[in-house]
Amino acid sequence: MDFMRLLKSIEELLYELVSWLLFYPLTMWRTLRQPQAMMRYADVELTDDIAEQYTETLSPPLFLLITLLLAHGVELGLVNQTTPWSPPALLANDSNLLMFRAVAFSILPLLMAVKLLHHKGARLTRDTLRAPFYSQCYITAPFALALSIGMLLSRTASQKALAAGLAFILVAFVWYVIVETRWFKSDLGLSTAQAALRVLWTMVQALVAIFMAGAAIVYGTGGAPA
Repeated sequence: MDFMRLLKSIEELLYELVSWLLFYPLTMWRTLRQPQAMMRYADVELTDDIAEQYTETLSPPLFLLITLLLAHGVELGLVNQTTPWSPPALLANDSNLLMFRAVAFSILPLLMAVKLLHHKGARLTRDTLRAPFYSQCYITAPFALALSIGMLLSRTASQKALAAGLAFILVAFVWYVIVETRWFKSDLGLSTAQAALRVLWTMVQALVAIFMAGAAIVYGTGGAPA
């Protein structure tokens, strides 16, 4: 019986992994094509039973994590990493570096979700935070992928690749700010200018938090630049 349960578990795991090959690009396409609709979809799906949630797409946190995994894999496969300083021991391991990136890119949807709850006057709890955080994960994934590709291209010696990398980074930021501004405007009833300012300020706070976390790891593990 134990062996049969093990086989069943392997079957379910294999099916889940293979289904990602279909539902990941589908989720990415729908997010790029209709970001606002996907954010509303994330909110609505959380009201369903657990077994019925996100049956047509990947769940938002999983979508973000797979995106970061793909970006990390492309980076490892195409770029010979050379830095003027030795990375801290904690981030020298690929799995640790990937986990740090996952946490770092999760700070952005987390702060956006907190800001939305704060401006609504809603109480901040694990339950109230989940819905806005999930919806934010959907649009953070394309932003993270484009940003990662841009940074990857900008580190090459080719001038054309550098220009393409900077273009990727610029497009990523512009797309993300526009989507977030529209969401803040519709969800909070703000003007376009007010919504844009809140989005930009939250992004600055997120970048500061990510930088501080990275600096704490670097200097805390003796990996400061030489």
